[in-house]
Amino acid sequence: MIRTSFNDNWQVRPKVNPFAELAGQTVPYEEVTLPHDAMIGQERTAAGEGAGAYFPGGVYEYRKTFFVPEEHRGRRIVVEFEGVYRDASVFVNGDYAGRRPYGYSLFRVDADRFLRFGQDNEIRVEARAHQDSRWYSGAGIYRDTWLLVGDPVRIAPDGVRVTTPDIDAERAVVEVATTVVNDSLAIRTVELVTELRDPAGAVVAGGTSRVTVLPGEPAIARQRLYVRDPALWSPGTPALYGCGVTLTDVDFEDAERVTFGIRSLRLDPEHGLRINGESVKLRGACVHHDNGVLGAATFARAEERRVQILKEGGFNAIRMSHHPMSKAMLDACDRLGMLVVDETFDMWTSAKSPFDYSLSFPEWWERDVEAMVAKDYNHPSVVMYSIGNEIPETGTPSGAAWGRRLAEKVRALDGTRYVTNAINNMLAVMSDLARFREQAEGAGINTLMADAGDAMNAIAASDLVTERTAESYGVLDVAGMNYSDSRYALDHEKFPDRIILGTETFPTRIDRNWALVEQYSTVIGDFTWTGWDYLGEAGIGRPQYGERPVFTAPYPYLLAGCGDIDITGHRRPASYYREIVFGLRTQPYLAVQRPQHHGKPSVGGPWAWSDTLSSWTWPGHEGAPIIVEVYGDADEIELLLNGRSLGRRPVDRFRTSFETAYEPGELLAVAYRDSIETGRATLRSASGPVLLRAQADRPVVTATGGDLAYVTLTLTDADGTLHTSADQPVRVEVSGAGVLIGLGSADPSTGERFDATERHTYEGRALAVVRPTGPGKIRLLASGPTGVEIIIEVQERNA
Repeated sequence: MIRTSFNDNWQVRPKVNPFAELAGQTVPYEEVTLPHDAMIGQERTAAGEGAGAYFPGGVYEYRKTFFVPEEHRGRRIVVEFEGVYRDASVFVNGDYAGRRPYGYSLFRVDADRFLRFGQDNEIRVEARAHQDSRWYSGAGIYRDTWLLVGDPVRIAPDGVRVTTPDIDAERAVVEVATTVVNDSLAIRTVELVTELRDPAGAVVAGGTSRVTVLPGEPAIARQRLYVRDPALWSPGTPALYGCGVTLTDVDFEDAERVTFGIRSLRLDPEHGLRINGESVKLRGACVHHDNGVLGAATFARAEERRVQILKEGGFNAIRMSHHPMSKAMLDACDRLGMLVVDETFDMWTSAKSPFDYSLSFPEWWERDVEAMVAKDYNHPSVVMYSIGNEIPETGTPSGAAWGRRLAEKVRALDGTRYVTNAINNMLAVMSDLARFREQAEGAGINTLMADAGDAMNAIAASDLVTERTAESYGVLDVAGMNYSDSRYALDHEKFPDRIILGTETFPTRIDRNWALVEQYSTVIGDFTWTGWDYLGEAGIGRPQYGERPVFTAPYPYLLAGCGDIDITGHRRPASYYREIVFGLRTQPYLAVQRPQHHGKPSVGGPWAWSDTLSSWTWPGHEGAPIIVEVYGDADEIELLLNGRSLGRRPVDRFRTSFETAYEPGELLAVAYRDSIETGRATLRSASGPVLLRAQADRPVVTATGGDLAYVTLTLTDADGTLHTSADQPVRVEVSGAGVLIGLGSADPSTGERFDATERHTYEGRALAVVRPTGPGKIRLLASGPTGVEIIIEVQERNA
């Protein structure tokens, strides 16, 4: 089918009761280009919920007028939505055309029966979001839309599926299964031509088949092709092949092209996960779907940028949490070599929010699983499907039966990948915790329960959990465990054939967890919560001081505050620590505790990193005590301040710390192993006038295809040293071939909006995001303590 972007010329407004409209209450429409998040522009208030970042819910109405030519009469016309949050209802020319309750599934609406040919038509989409998510969900048509037009005999959408069942050094067997549909009244025999192209674009294999298709009965044409000397896809060498399929007859032609990778997967207790025969440990990041200052709007460049930065931070795998990944992010993972665990649901039959998907799950789960697998099938980056996250039912026989249904459904759709379930063992036995307390009495459990993470681990290792989760783990290829590293050694003995994945872990425990991952072949990886900070679950990772931590931070808190990387894409200290633990960084890293909190008892929760910043600029604290943390894979580290040695300290768990009095200048850390220097790191104080600088992520962007320009705004001194303590407002103006679609910072607690043209920096940084509107030049003028202008060129996509 011919695929055309359907993103332009939409309008949106909060939905108005038609009786209120009759009474004169009108709400005007706003012109928008998709993808679009209708929630991010709403007013946050303390009346909201921390889970949703204090944004209100609502019902939103989109509409678009589009012309359908007379020559399309008799053809099949489909509107494809990659994601609408949530409870989408679609109307074409006023007639109900379809719906989708789940906010993360790709779905299609057959529009041709409702269309008026040779004239304008209207499509209208309603979306609802209200107390249905444990994190910021956004609302509206937040992913791409497409118009698909094809003949009655055609290749079905998602109808080309490629597998590589047999690979060796000499050749790879590539099996291409193409589904052809026939909506005509006659038997049709068509010719199917398939070509495979290597990463350089050269044709390396091909074949032709004749396919007879009966009316109303899809036919699958399966072709077995052979690629000599194949280039294998892996995280280190993400080689992608193209598969083009052309369907022809005397009076029509249809074509489809997909990309795929040639790679093999193996799984066993002795070698763990193997890709192309080599064992791979998953250095994983859990990631929510929002794009920071853009809200939930899913642009291809935003997804690609996140994958790039996560990989630069040492990750080789993403677990999409807790819903299916966007097509754009899957494409980026394929290109960049990032492994994927794609997840279905955050709930099954047991609700976690008053109006969540559990209300629709019994009726819709199969269609949503089918949509996820169809989306993922040709993506070599996807190695595993997760059938759920922290599902309370997993500790019951009924829940285990549901797990079996889901696992077998996935296997029936795709037998080439593995099935997991991110089980929270404590949640699975929540109803029986009194029994656990009786078992634990006298075992020193009170000490463990003083820390939430220790409590979860203690419960996870109990006999109660072993008994209650046995069947739920038994239906899986990989036992996904959230916050249950206490079971790694235990299950290695109890269940030697059980392969475990740490599907969600505390960031503060990565050193110990990673040691277990490396020690046990049955433990194939660790996924931190989280790799990238996100909107909602307000403040769960924030530093706290006092007597006891509070899970949710009050308004105006906005962010969770627990990502290795902040919402602007800047790596935080935890990211560099993790990179060192993974063995990917030899240089030490300096992180300084904020001096204003010196001496206060820290009570942050298990998702909270130390309250540190990689800065030696602390005006107003001269002479005050200050603690410097140094991370490194070393025996000892020496710290020097303005050339004076502050001594050497041994390194424990990849870190050490020094207490000194703050004085501006230069801070130098030198790492040693066996008394030989292995690396050094330096921080310098900013001094002199504050300057505003702007840096685009790329000098040239494309006009279409979901591309964006990211412009980082920083406050520095004349030498380029970041002024982390001089935050102030900056204003941004964009003209020419682009529009400003987001301006923000990583400030976790602020009442400022992302859709404004002025924003305070945070720790010396802010981020502007610009969407190209056509070929030409984008001019961005930023003003603050000084003014700065940059020019970004916009080219046609094929230029």
